[in-house]
Amino acid sequence: MKVLKFGGTSVGSAKNINNVIDILTGYSQKDSIICVVSAVGGITDKLLLAGKQAQNKDTSFKDTFNTIKDIHLNIINELNPNHASSIIAYTETRLEELKNLLEGIYLINELSPKTSDKLVSFGELLSSYMISETMKNRGFSADRKNSQELIVTNSNFTKAEVEYNLTDKNIVDYFKTATQQITILPGFVSKSIAGEQTTLGRGGSDFTAAIVAAALKVEQLEIWTDVSGMYTTNPKLVKQAYPIEKISYQEAMELSHFGAKVLYPPTVQPVLDLEIPIHIKNTLEPNAVGTIISNEETSAVSPVKGISNIGNIALLTLEGSGMVGIPGFSKRLFETLSQEKINIILITQASSEHSICLGIEEKDAEMAKQAIDTAFENEIALNKINPIIVETNLSIVALVGDNMKNHQGISGKMFSTLGKNNINIRAIAQGASEKNISAVISENDVKKALNTLHEQFFEIETKQLNVFITGVGNVGEKLVDQIQQQNAYLKENLKINIRIAGLSNSRTMIFNDAGIDLKNWKEELASGEQATLKGFFEKTKSLNLRNSIFVDVTANKDVANLYADYLRQSIGVVACNKIACSSDYENYSLLKRLSLKYNAPYLFETNVGAGLPIIDTLNNLIASGDKITSIQAVLSGSLNFVFNNFNDTTKFYDVVKQAAAEGYTEPDPRIDLSGVDVARKILILARESGMEMNLEDISNTPFLSESGLKSGSVDDFYKTLVDDEAHYQSLYASAKAKNCQLKYVAQLNNGKANVGLQEIPEGHPFYNLEGKDNIVMFYTQRYPEQPMIIKGAGAGAEVTASGLFADIIRIGNN
Repeated sequence: MKVLKFGGTSVGSAKNINNVIDILTGYSQKDSIICVVSAVGGITDKLLLAGKQAQNKDTSFKDTFNTIKDIHLNIINELNPNHASSIIAYTETRLEELKNLLEGIYLINELSPKTSDKLVSFGELLSSYMISETMKNRGFSADRKNSQELIVTNSNFTKAEVEYNLTDKNIVDYFKTATQQITILPGFVSKSIAGEQTTLGRGGSDFTAAIVAAALKVEQLEIWTDVSGMYTTNPKLVKQAYPIEKISYQEAMELSHFGAKVLYPPTVQPVLDLEIPIHIKNTLEPNAVGTIISNEETSAVSPVKGISNIGNIALLTLEGSGMVGIPGFSKRLFETLSQEKINIILITQASSEHSICLGIEEKDAEMAKQAIDTAFENEIALNKINPIIVETNLSIVALVGDNMKNHQGISGKMFSTLGKNNINIRAIAQGASEKNISAVISENDVKKALNTLHEQFFEIETKQLNVFITGVGNVGEKLVDQIQQQNAYLKENLKINIRIAGLSNSRTMIFNDAGIDLKNWKEELASGEQATLKGFFEKTKSLNLRNSIFVDVTANKDVANLYADYLRQSIGVVACNKIACSSDYENYSLLKRLSLKYNAPYLFETNVGAGLPIIDTLNNLIASGDKITSIQAVLSGSLNFVFNNFNDTTKFYDVVKQAAAEGYTEPDPRIDLSGVDVARKILILARESGMEMNLEDISNTPFLSESGLKSGSVDDFYKTLVDDEAHYQSLYASAKAKNCQLKYVAQLNNGKANVGLQEIPEGHPFYNLEGKDNIVMFYTQRYPEQPMIIKGAGAGAEVTASGLFADIIRIGNN
């Protein structure tokens, strides 16, 4: 004999009921079946609503009743297109009784617990009759037995207590003589010893199934619902969550207590006492494995079996110096809440005895505060303790696992993982059994917390990065292409999953916390919402995704000014924008401090040398104990391109235009040609070497003509290049006469830095520097004579994008 229970969703429509019938049909081929059913999905809530409306003299109870009636009659007609009349006749009779009951409630303006039990009983009584009669119509050996004739309780209405001796005897006696292959039982409903209708309270249908299974001592109880078992965490919030095949009773109860809705532990106590396994199955996917709950020991890769959460929590804090060393405060506090029938979900107390924190349901917070402040009115007046502190909009996340007690570092890993993602923990609780570690956090952080912890404990092989890119022009577009191209490789080889969650250009922006479709991102962006820098930040912040990274692919000062805001939210920053790192030293230093304080990486490799690993190499030298003595470098790919292509047969204007067209210069080429860009780069290298220096400390010898330096616009500047061609030809002629090459050089030596155009003689490492290449020579204590040299392409969309990409990957590897 098998006992199966089907919940409200499982019997919530004709389609789902047909699934239930198919499942019962398959099982009945081998065994006699007892099927416990809940009310049709949502009906219990509607019955309570109708009762409340009638009690409040609200005539809309009639509309609610009609909705209940229509739902049942529609399902009956769908299930029995040719044989519905007799089922409908019985159902309408029962519905007329329901209507009369509601009208009685309306007339007397009262809804007692006794009447409430009678009211809500209609849900299960109607669904069980409808299903059993449908099965009979289809020729099955099926019959309904009213559970009110089997389960005997006391008269504690709305949550009756079972009289097990009478109940077990009734169940055993009935099924000894039952001849039908399939017995349908309404869940939740019962009768008192005095014959009054009662109900079994929350999870009552599970309770009915457990009572029957225990009385008959079956091998296993099956609970069928709308999910494929108990999951590693909430699958609605964490897409990577998956069903747990086997779990212990204790683990299941811990997970259920903290929000896993599949099981309500008190209702399955009868089978727990007899160690009867419970199998959670999915009505909509009957072939799915599901979850088996038993006392059987299970082996698992992770000591954590699941991560659960419970929302709408309020944290109460009772504190004061008058509590220290004085017995009885805890007793009075708990008694006060008990008298108000307020359930305590979490307790934590500091060893100093200076404070006690309690987690309760948020709906009880105001009542709790009034009761506690009244109970401790005298101590508060004497300033021995403070009035109760109430914090709301909180949630509890909990790690659950029987084997956690045998593994060191679980708590540390949990809290450090949350901390790295800027998730503040308000309170912590852990039982001595170490089967549950709970943390109280902001409700707004729940999704990020669950995803972060699930990744840490169940997806250790793959780290997900959520990337938000502003500035998807030439370089930004290449970066998106590279991420799309390499995504599969990164997942397989580096165990990094990069998901672009936000994109913006100067006009529009788009977001998708599940990841933007990179095949159609241009079309989506074209029709996106209006872009603002603050709006992009606020949306990134509100999405609150784990391992978030903001990527700045602009040269915009206003964007750079937002870095601090991102870092304070523990959102990493990757930038090719040089403005922030070359701004006032105080701002540069602030960003560095914020990065450390909020554990938010701040990487800017592309500030110097595009995709060349110049800053990374410098940082590694410094970190390993080496010291920079001097730096000599050609740091402008655009200027190197210009002077490698300029000669006495070309015009300076044409070469600069070509460099701009190929994307080697900034939109305003004066930034490159004035030397400001190179000055910023050597400043960044000086600062990364440990020097406190500002841009005005760098000597800049310009090569532009006086009119070029004073030009008021980009167009005016280009006109000066034409007008002052002779000036630029004279520079070239001077270098050619000495058999030298013109190179724009940056130098750092003895704490001083300068940039300027130099005539480089043959044989010098800079002499044959081609195209748009950069070169940096680091002279250090370990490399005093033969410098460490880094050389390669220092400009261009592809290499700059690759440098940004490398920084993103670097974050993923940490």
